[in-house]
Amino acid sequence: MIASPILAMHWTDWLGLFMHYLYLSMLSVGGAITTAPEMHRYLVVQQHWLSDAQFTSSIAIAQAAPGPNILFVALLGWNIGLNSGSIAAALFGLCITMTGILLPSSTMCYLAARWGHQNSHLRAVRAFKQGMGPIVISLLGATGWILVSAHNNAARDWPLWLLTAATALIIWRGRVHLLWLLAAGAILGWFGVV
Repeated sequence: MIASPILAMHWTDWLGLFMHYLYLSMLSVGGAITTAPEMHRYLVVQQHWLSDAQFTSSIAIAQAAPGPNILFVALLGWNIGLNSGSIAAALFGLCITMTGILLPSSTMCYLAARWGHQNSHLRAVRAFKQGMGPIVISLLGATGWILVSAHNNAARDWPLWLLTAATALIIWRGRVHLLWLLAAGAILGWFGVV
């Protein structure tokens, strides 16, 4: 007897997922990770296609893996497809989310970079470049907040908060290379300290 899939995805659901990722692609200033709060709202809160644990695990696994950080989008699509019941659906979900997030932003980035390079002497181009920094930092902060909100017991997780603050301070004020801090975090995690 074959178990019925957890999700029943209709073609309109797949189309809606693709369209949503096309939309998110145009908002992904600073990278796709900056749209993670909106992805969470859509995939977890509104559609219930993923659980909180699946969402945060997808981001964590993709960030830990070597390669581009956009891999979390592929994992989200993969998990949606797996939740609908098959490996074929998982591959389809992966293709839909990656195509949706990459196509518009890559095309627009190419055209805008080409235009900006040709018009770098214009005051508006220089002002735009300087103004994007605070926006990207704010979007990354919102992403961090969504990922942190999965931990409900802040009193129990105080070592993680302390380690995060210390790492941020060392990166901001110190001259220690980021890879050494990542290695230290991996060792602390291996031994169960955090």
